[in-house]
Amino acid sequence: MPRDSLPLVLEDVNSFARTLRGQLPDPPSHQSMLNAVAKAAGFRNFQHLKAAQGWGETMPEPPPDMDRVKRAAARFDAEGRFTGWPVKRSLRLLCLWPIWARLDAGTVKDERAISADIHALCTFRDAAGIRREMVGEGMLTRTLDGSEYRRVNRAPDPTARALIRLVLP
Repeated sequence: MPRDSLPLVLEDVNSFARTLRGQLPDPPSHQSMLNAVAKAAGFRNFQHLKAAQGWGETMPEPPPDMDRVKRAAARFDAEGRFTGWPVKRSLRLLCLWPIWARLDAGTVKDERAISADIHALCTFRDAAGIRREMVGEGMLTRTLDGSEYRRVNRAPDPTARALIRLVLP
């Protein structure tokens, strides 16, 4: 019998290992089976196979939506102060990010202090509305009685980061 090379292409290594494992009289664990399949393919273990195929890599970040950035930036003056709420909700939420970026991270503030900070970043007086939206979006946390506010440290998406860079003086 000739020893010709027969290529084997697998769409799903997990289901292949599960099916193969079901054929054995005393099957090893699923992870051991995955490692055995990877070793048979010439890899050190299943983790090495995944790394070689790029399965553990994250997808590249999408570029910022510059049209939305420009529309939101129009709601800020030359000093970077928020001048008014856009009509569209998605644009309103985007406009919160430059305000969020200027709030002190890790500092606990009472309602009056956080309102004063927000008013300093706006040309109009609607700290309660801005606070409410930021709490609703998970940008701020507050106690049930509203006596303490904290900025939540989270990563803005690429569009929000582009707006923050454009608006901050």
